[in-house]
Amino acid sequence: MFRMCGKGFRYGVLVSLSLLFAVTVALAFSIPGLGRSEKVKPVNGAVTIPVAKVSDGKAHYFKFADGGKEISFFVVKGSDGAIHTAFDACDVCFREKKGYELQGDKMLCKNCNQKFAVNRIGAASSGGCNPSYLPAKVDASNVSIGVADLKAGARFF
Repeated sequence: MFRMCGKGFRYGVLVSLSLLFAVTVALAFSIPGLGRSEKVKPVNGAVTIPVAKVSDGKAHYFKFADGGKEISFFVVKGSDGAIHTAFDACDVCFREKKGYELQGDKMLCKNCNQKFAVNRIGAASSGGCNPSYLPAKVDASNVSIGVADLKAGARFF
């Protein structure tokens, strides 16, 4: 009978560890900032993202690796039909490393809870807690972001 308890105990521990692992993985992907970013690599000095991939009105998050530092940014199509790009950081709250999330037609700063209209994200809306502007070229097929422009935002990360 003692041997059966030993096997049952080992089986119970194995099942418990498996469940713990599954819960940990599930939580890791539900915590904001984890598992939501796609890593991108430059080709010929630019990162290129298909417009079709980011035209659904959702915020799409990306990470660009530069010398051990990951530079995060997002691309979102606004209700104005334009593609908007910004670093997933702002001049004020970047030290908290919380970034933004899309709520309706606004990007919410996950640190100070201020909301910014997606349609206004751009060069004219810089400073303060606005999503820090990331220049991009958009044509019918692709969103292209220069490596130099990405590296310019390294200070946020």
